[in-house]
Amino acid sequence: MKVLLMMLGALVLLGGCKGDDDKPEPVRPVLSTVVQPLSQAQLGRFAGNIEARYESTLGFRVSGRIARRWVDVGAQVEAGQTLATLDPTDQQNQLRAAEGDLARVQAQWINAQANARRQQQLYDRGVGAQAQLDIAQTDLKTSSASLEQARASVSQARDQLGYSTLKADHAAVVTAWRAEAGQTVSAGQEVVTLARPDVKEAVIDLPIPVAEQLSPSLVFSVASQLDPSIATTATLRELEPQADAATRTRRARLTLASTPPAFHLGTAVGVTLSSAISPRSELPATALIEREGKTLVWVVDPQQHSVATREVTLIDRDAKRIVVASGLQPGERVVTAGVNSLKPGQPVKVDEDAR
Repeated sequence: MKVLLMMLGALVLLGGCKGDDDKPEPVRPVLSTVVQPLSQAQLGRFAGNIEARYESTLGFRVSGRIARRWVDVGAQVEAGQTLATLDPTDQQNQLRAAEGDLARVQAQWINAQANARRQQQLYDRGVGAQAQLDIAQTDLKTSSASLEQARASVSQARDQLGYSTLKADHAAVVTAWRAEAGQTVSAGQEVVTLARPDVKEAVIDLPIPVAEQLSPSLVFSVASQLDPSIATTATLRELEPQADAATRTRRARLTLASTPPAFHLGTAVGVTLSSAISPRSELPATALIEREGKTLVWVVDPQQHSVATREVTLIDRDAKRIVVASGLQPGERVVTAGVNSLKPGQPVKVDEDAR
């Protein structure tokens, strides 16, 4: 009887142990994030402006005192439109003097022409001397040369008078005046700056370390600072070879892929720099497990609602994040908290909105 009771007790104990082993793993709620591939590296965001690609500074081709400015800064001008005029008194006097010289030389030429004709007739009748004919023909040639010179002087004087009026050579926008009415300017001195509004570009100043990283694959995103929804892309057209001595920055000029109508000259824009990189994904540092020299993460099986470890290759890490080069596929969900308390195959409950 005693032996029977002991056997029954052993069976009860065995039954209880078997129940504990068959007890299912508890479902553990976990925080997770979805793997999202990155193909662009952000290098920074900088402020810039929309400027004209083609800009010219004009000046008078003659010296004088500015009599009047006909347009102001910001005005739209057409080709041939008058921008400013000089006091034309000096040029008008030069033209009148040249025209007077021309009239005098024309009279001399007419007289020399008549004399040469008369000496030729006398010589042909045999009553004129060869020497007199030669002198008359020489005087005619001299008068003809003087006439051409006088005509050129008149043409030059008229040009000088025309140069006292400064005109736009193409359709443009006046962006700056460097001289005012009443000011005396010399020939070639900068007076007004014109910008062509049909071809625009973005201009930014970049720190030297960033400028040295620019490459042909670099992508620039240009957006209006007032309305970021107005945006386009751009490519690098020109990078100044020397840095500004005061700001230690290098100016970059960007060719816009398209020009939104809101991109007026002088519009403030924000330019974001990004560069093409090999595919990778970024995860919180809390998702990483390091065991036996391996770097692992817990990957959630969406069908079984369980987790399993996956070895990954890292290319960068810091206290807050890790950058995974391989081992994960886009769209997979990785556990980001409590990774040290999980077991392979353990059921988990995932918040679908977790990030």
